[in-house]
Parts: sequence; structure tokens; C-alpha cells
Amino acid sequence: MKDQNKQEQYVLSPTRELTDDERDLVWKKPLTHKESEEERRICKEIKRNWDRSELKIANILLEGDAGSGKTQLAKALSANFKLPYTKVTCFADMDKSDIIGAILPVISPDRMKKLETVDQVALKALYERDNFLSSTEILMEALGITQEMASAKMRQLLKLAADNVEDGVVEYRFYASEIVRAFQKGYLLEIQEPNVIRDAAVLMALNSALELDGSLNLPTEIVHRHPDFIAVITANRSYAGSRPLNEALRDRVQHTEKMDLPTKEIMIERAMAKTGYGNHEVLDVLANIIIILDKTARANAIKGVAGMRSYFYWADAVARGASARESLYHKVIYKITTDSEEIKLLEDALEGHGLLGILEELPIELKKNEI
Repeated sequence: MKDQNKQEQYVLSPTRELTDDERDLVWKKPLTHKESEEERRICKEIKRNWDRSELKIANILLEGDAGSGKTQLAKALSANFKLPYTKVTCFADMDKSDIIGAILPVISPDRMKKLETVDQVALKALYERDNFLSSTEILMEALGITQEMASAKMRQLLKLAADNVEDGVVEYRFYASEIVRAFQKGYLLEIQEPNVIRDAAVLMALNSALELDGSLNLPTEIVHRHPDFIAVITANRSYAGSRPLNEALRDRVQHTEKMDLPTKEIMIERAMAKTGYGNHEVLDVLANIIIILDKTARANAIKGVAGMRSYFYWADAVARGASARESLYHKVIYKITTDSEEIKLLEDALEGHGLLGILEELPIELKKNEI
């Protein structure tokens, strides 16, 4: 009962009934999930202010290092608030249709047969699906492509369908974006890397979706922000192609967390939970190396990142018998950079702290440990 009460303490709309599809979108915390200080703080703040209209907190910014747990935190909020989780990953050439959605003409079966097979598959998938999925999701599923490729494909299909409509009455269908779907239905939406978007008009459209009492003018209707809609913006610092986060967008955020590498003890605790590997001494050495590499990469303007993901995969490899020294390169250093001069800088930093020698001195039975 105590665990049940803990799970329910942050539910924002207890009387809300989700559909089966929506319940499937609520994130389920794995057993390895460790509640962070940031998670507790955000949940308490949102719950405390949820019914205070002018002080409501519903736009969150998580800004920090790659691999610092931003997406994991966004998903944990979905689980705590019992809200369906969805996401959109921004890219440089996004246009307004990626924010709002698009109107697509329906072409006749005869015209459809003359198109390339992949275009037929894509159009049929769009025409046959209901509006529960966004157009991007439908194309990703039907064609097995990435979100960015699906957005580009949708733009191509718009032109293709427009060129193949027949004279006379034309049927049009509107396909909402993932952002509009979350905005209208009251989901928790993670907006990944909006700081890579180039077009100011796209950013303006995104800003409109973040107004607490906002509405969106769609081609078919005006939709209002659902009271349960929460936007979680996740942005990497010093990420290739990124820019400073748009000031107007930042101004619409009511709560921000600076996401850095966690403390070493928390790193070790999370690695134990993720990998099932319990040797604190070894994990301590690996964590020290990750921390030094992270600091060295920053100090030398090396673009790659030594973060928690690298730490987990490296610890898991070592736990399963890999050489800690050899797997350091494949799991961590080469992920940061493959440039010889930059690798030498990283190696020198580790040598200066005596950490490469310590890797060699790990008890031999740990390296042979088979799990």
C-alpha cells in the first residue's frame, strides 16, 4: 500500500480516464531506474502549482551534457504524472508543417498505381490510418525510416499528391504533427534539441505551442492547449550544430534543471543497477576515468562526450570479462573522438592521474569474470 501511495502521489489528474492506446504510452519505470534529486524536485514543483493557473508549471527545460539522463528524466515524469509520453526530435531544416502538420490531397486509385512503390506504400499508410498517430509516426512505421526522413518524405508526398490530383472536387485530409497531438490530447511531450532549428518562423510556431493558455491555428480548426499538456525541452550543451537556445522559447519555460554528470557515487549506484555488476572498486576506477575524460574533452574543445551511456556500456563490458584497458577505447575514447592528436590529449590526461596504470592493475580474476 505504501508503494502504491508513493506511485500515485504525483498523479496530476486522478479522475482522467486514458484510452488503451494512451495507457500504453505512459512510461513504465524499469527496476533499474533510480529516482534522482532532479526528478523529485520537478515533480514536487509541478504538483504544488498544478492548480494555480497563473503560476502553473507546465514547460520544463532540461539543459546539459549528452548522456546526463535528460530523456530518462522526461520519461520518468510521464510515469510519475501518469501522462502518455511522446517526443519530437528537432533538426536543422524543420519547417512549419513539422510543428503544425500538413494537408494532403487524396489521389485516386488509378493515379496511385502509376506512382513508385514506396510512394504508394506511404500514401496508403496515411490514407488508411486514423488520427491517433501523427503523419511522421505513420511514415516511420510504414517505411522503417527515421523521424527526419519521415518529415522529408511527407514534404515530398505533399508535392506528389498535389501534382496527381484530378480536376474537379478534391478530398483533403489534415495530418496533425506529434506536437499538435500532444498539445491537444494532454500528453507529456519531450522536445529534443530545439536549439538546432534554423528557421525563425519554425521557432515562432513552436513558441506558440508553449503558451500556457495558448491555441494553435490549424488549417481545419483552432485547437486549445489541453490542461494536462506538459512540454519537456531537452537540450545538449556544446552539441555539434546547436545554437544558444532561443530567448523567446527559454522565456516560456517555468522550471529549468542544469543537467551535469552526476556525482561519482550516484554514477556507481546507477551502473550497479543497470549492469548488475557489484564491484565498487572497479566501478570507482571507471567512474574516475569518465570524469577526467569529460573534463579534458571540454578543456580542449573536443566535441565528443564522455557521459553516463559510455560508462554503463564500459562497465557492462568489463563485468563480462573484457579488458578494462582495451574496452576503454571502444566504449569510451573512440566515442569521444578518433582523431589521433585528440586521443593523445585524453591519454596524457589519464596518465597524469595514474589511471591507465590502475586499469592494468585490476585483479586478473575480474577480467576473466564471466557472467
